[in-house]
Amino acid sequence: MENIKMNQAAVRLLEEWDPFHLGPDHYDTETADVVATLQRIDDPSTLAKVIQETYEHSFEEWIPFEACVAISYKLIAIKFEAKCII
Repeated sequence: MENIKMNQAAVRLLEEWDPFHLGPDHYDTETADVVATLQRIDDPSTLAKVIQETYEHSFEEWIPFEACVAISYKLIAIKFEAKCII
């Protein structure tokens, strides 16, 4: 159950992030990839690199690494918060 809530919260956060200002409905594939990666990565820098590569590969636009780090910290916070709730 905690994974479902974590995934839903992570999806909402990534939709709100909208790095290319296209609207939340344009990132389904990237969001799914990042949320799947979040399951196995706890390091913000590693997750940020995956985020950057995933979005840049799909949209062929550069995202500053700092922006990816900022969102990765928020995603990891969601992950750990979900694990702490019993």
